[in-house]
Amino acid sequence: MRKVLTVAGSDCSGGAGIQADIKTITVHKLYAMSAITALTAQNTTGVFNVQEAAPEFVAQQLDAVFTDIFPDAVKIGMVSSSGIIHVIAEKLTYYGASNIVLDPVMVSTSGSKLISSNAQNTLAHELFPISALVTPNIPEAEILSGMAIQNRDDMLKAAKILAQSYNVNILIKGGHASSSATDLLFVKGEALWLDGVRIDNPNTHGTGCTLSSAIACGLADGRSLVESVRSAKAYVTKALEAMLNLGKGSGPLNHMA
Repeated sequence: MRKVLTVAGSDCSGGAGIQADIKTITVHKLYAMSAITALTAQNTTGVFNVQEAAPEFVAQQLDAVFTDIFPDAVKIGMVSSSGIIHVIAEKLTYYGASNIVLDPVMVSTSGSKLISSNAQNTLAHELFPISALVTPNIPEAEILSGMAIQNRDDMLKAAKILAQSYNVNILIKGGHASSSATDLLFVKGEALWLDGVRIDNPNTHGTGCTLSSAIACGLADGRSLVESVRSAKAYVTKALEAMLNLGKGSGPLNHMA
């Protein structure tokens, strides 16, 4: 059985973070493991408190996993401090981890900031270069590239900036655009537009976590990066089309759809 490790924060309401990742990996019939970077008190209406794990404890979790059940792919989600980011980069490099998919979680669906400003720089310089793919949404891509993104041309410019600055493959998710759900996959200097139909569903809590985990599943299964992204996008689309409606805010997807 192929194995996927998720390194991310816990969402007690089950829609995002570690919980969304484990559901996604399990539905893809792979073995899920986790290293928890933070505990969050959150639900569909917002994030109310965050308690970070100590960097040393994150390191111990990674040691425990890699020395016993070596993962075929790694998904990285919420990493909110420079200390945690540094130990993750250090351990993944030490163990020679491959198929690393990084979702640069900066702001929750409800609008809560989930990473400190100084950690953003550490994230880009230490984790981007060892990742097979980085998957920012448009607001995150704006922060990372330092430019506004209003159309496809802007998405392409931002992808080029990030790819050239950090030598990394980029998937800019277009879900925050007003009229479409078209994503831009920028791999080794080549741009591939992945068109999608916008689904009229306000319940999008955990979509980024789910997508990046599904991509990691594809890579763990031996699929190419392009195939993994296409398959993951189709999976998230089906999960949205199921129209699950839970909670008082932006609810979760139906990962079992």
